[in-house]
Amino acid sequence: MTLSQPSSSNLDQPSEIPVGEHLARRARDLHGAHPFAAEISKDQAASLLPEYFAMSQAFPYLQAGSQKDLVFEAMHRNRGLPKDVELTSVVANFICWDETGGHSRVLQGGNAALPSILETENFHSKLFRRDASRLLGRAIQPNYSTRTSRYLRALCHGLSSRDAIVRCAHMVAFELHAAEMIQALWTTLVKTFDARADDLEYFQAHVGGADPAEKYHGEMTTRLISELVPADCNNRFLDEFDRAYGLSLEWCRNLVGSCSPHGNSGAEVEHSGRCHCGSVKFYVRAPAEISAVKCNCSICQMSGFVHMLVADDKLRIECGENVLTTYQFNKHIARHTFCRVCGVKPFYRPRSNPSGFSVNVRCLDKTTIESIEVEDFDGENWDLAIRSLHAD
Repeated sequence: MTLSQPSSSNLDQPSEIPVGEHLARRARDLHGAHPFAAEISKDQAASLLPEYFAMSQAFPYLQAGSQKDLVFEAMHRNRGLPKDVELTSVVANFICWDETGGHSRVLQGGNAALPSILETENFHSKLFRRDASRLLGRAIQPNYSTRTSRYLRALCHGLSSRDAIVRCAHMVAFELHAAEMIQALWTTLVKTFDARADDLEYFQAHVGGADPAEKYHGEMTTRLISELVPADCNNRFLDEFDRAYGLSLEWCRNLVGSCSPHGNSGAEVEHSGRCHCGSVKFYVRAPAEISAVKCNCSICQMSGFVHMLVADDKLRIECGENVLTTYQFNKHIARHTFCRVCGVKPFYRPRSNPSGFSVNVRCLDKTTIESIEVEDFDGENWDLAIRSLHAD
């Protein structure tokens, strides 16, 4: 188990440091070099690029439609749209306009260029497809693998949150991560394929030259922070930003770590979890398809705990270790840890795995879970059941 030290940094930065740069530095300090900065073979690239294309293709549509439920809610309640919805919507609209080529076309040709927005080959995702197809020597198609579809669903969940701070954090995190991701992938692909950097149109448009698109994506999303995040909510915003940035980073790690074009549902992802009040927050690495256990012992029946056993090094406490209290009974081997504020048991050291953890699946964020398969364990007859389990 490792304990993450909370960052002392906040959003009240000196004026000479733009908030976007501060957050980008924070992410680099927390996560290190981007996964795409590592050496990638041509085989890995052949697997990675179709999934990246899928993300690039889907993102503007997900962003464009992410806040429709907030509009329908206003219609249902017969009231005007809240200011926070107006703000996140107008920035989202700008990003979608740019991703589909409209912004650059009108900048270059004025209103006379408006008919050219119907030329969908100017969409940024199409620029990427041309670059990738040129590098691979063949046309590529989008690959909406299990991992990429799961990532896009989780991303859309954050972008469509009813909580303005969560929605803002996901917009900012996606764009700041995109700048790091695109730059790292550009550099790596040039090395892998011995290509000319200036020939890769998608990358040049996003992060190259004197006026790259990602500069404005980052600036416009970070401007939302001063509009939507009160000073007393800075820490909550930073928590949500870290979580949202980690979501995109984890997808990239998974792409680099597997050469299979169909994804690997057994590969580990980083799940986030918390107690009910949020005083205890943690991360755990486990498959997206979770195998869990439901026990009928006295304490599990009362608490409703659903077990996922993991090794010690798979669990990382983000905050709240100081509010955990321990309860033991019977043989005093298991160490049941509860949040002393809300009483929830998010994880503990079980008798069957005292050097590791049992994580309460009910405390995990559902957006990273593909499926849960639950087996019964006869905890009322613990000794007999554990002997039978080991015999199997």
